Amino acid sequence: MPYSLLIKKEAKKMLQALSRIDRNRITEKIVLLGQNPDSPMLDIKKLQGQVFFRLRVGQWRVIFDRDDTVKIIAIEKIKPRGGAYK
Repeated sequence: MPYSLLIKKEAKKMLQALSRIDRNRITEKIVLLGQNPDSPMLDIKKLQGQVFFRLRVGQWRVIFDRDDTVKIIAIEKIKPRGGAYK
């Protein structure tokens, strides 16, 4: 059963500001994430000392939280590689 995706306001704003190519690539990965967050095709790591995970899409990082009991993934932010963890 796929997960529900919630995209926070900050992440949605960033997604809309990106170039069409980056936006499409990130959107594709987010859709895959919703279908199967444990897919080996996705580059996902748990962030140390935090509850969040990160999904790598080229130079971009999608920071998200997942709740396996209610099957929800909350996209917290989308940032360039350098500023994603600050």
